[in-house]
Amino acid sequence: MEERLYELHASVCKIMASPKRLKLINTLRDKEMTVGELVHLTGMGKVNVSQHLAVLREKGIVTARRDGMHIYYKLANPKVLQACELMREVLFDQFSEQRQVLERAKKVFER
Repeated sequence: MEERLYELHASVCKIMASPKRLKLINTLRDKEMTVGELVHLTGMGKVNVSQHLAVLREKGIVTARRDGMHIYYKLANPKVLQACELMREVLFDQFSEQRQVLERAKKVFER
């Protein structure tokens, strides 16, 4: 049971390992959008956006609803965005720590 949980967790993390998927998730943060809107806002190609949305939809990260000829996508759970933001904060913390180490090293070598 515990092993299966780790496998599922890794599966979700793998989906989030794509910069383009992260960009789509961030773009969908405030409202639902069509593929065309996402193409315009992200600068990605239509086929590329559609492929990534299919993966995100299959894994339950986004949902879709049809309205006439348009399909609107939105985040299935706001906690996905919170998880992305938390990981971004960790990244910024790491950059800050690395910068401090480099600044200290620079002072040592400038002597």
